Amino acid sequence: MSLVKSKRRVADHGEVFTPPWMVEAMLDLVKGETERIDSRFLEPACGSGNFLVQILRRKLAAVEIKYGKSDFEKRHYALFGLMCIYGVELLPDNIVECRDNLLEVFAEYLGLNDADDLYKAASFVLAQNLVHGDALTMLDSSKRPITFAEWGYLGKGKFQRRDFRFDVLTHASAFSAEDSLFAHLGKHEIFTPTKTYPTQTISELAAEAAL
Repeated sequence: MSLVKSKRRVADHGEVFTPPWMVEAMLDLVKGETERIDSRFLEPACGSGNFLVQILRRKLAAVEIKYGKSDFEKRHYALFGLMCIYGVELLPDNIVECRDNLLEVFAEYLGLNDADDLYKAASFVLAQNLVHGDALTMLDSSKRPITFAEWGYLGKGKFQRRDFRFDVLTHASAFSAEDSLFAHLGKHEIFTPTKTYPTQTISELAAEAAL
């Protein structure tokens, strides 16, 4: 595996990919979190997904252990695990590769093809969670504030989505500091979603992908 795509990209963007052994070693530092289905990970310079793919593999392994005997639960919790993975990437070809790589791992685990509703739903989720933009300016490629979807699984095949602005979420540590002006406020008073959606099923998420 090459760690660079071109010398020009290294010079212009500092783009160097992390080797697989180092990815695994770094993820092992937070091993317990990587093996939790509902733990949320954000890679602010996700490239083609070296870290995110391995996080997804670990989450899917946890799904198999816990829900492998129930096809319904396995499918829904696998999607929920995918929903908890986020990334921002500056270069357009990388973000496309990242989405494709994660979708391939997800589809392979569940034996899906591109005609399956679950495949389409996963594609839609990745389009929301993996953003083409700049994590430093917190703007997407259209120069709008980056917004992430927070997904929740309510059980019985129902998912809940709430959208939050990235720039607001990054202020969490400042708001919680003891001497902060906002220290007395609860998170529910500071972090209000920009939009809350009705609960959705896999088939309804798949329909969103076609819009």
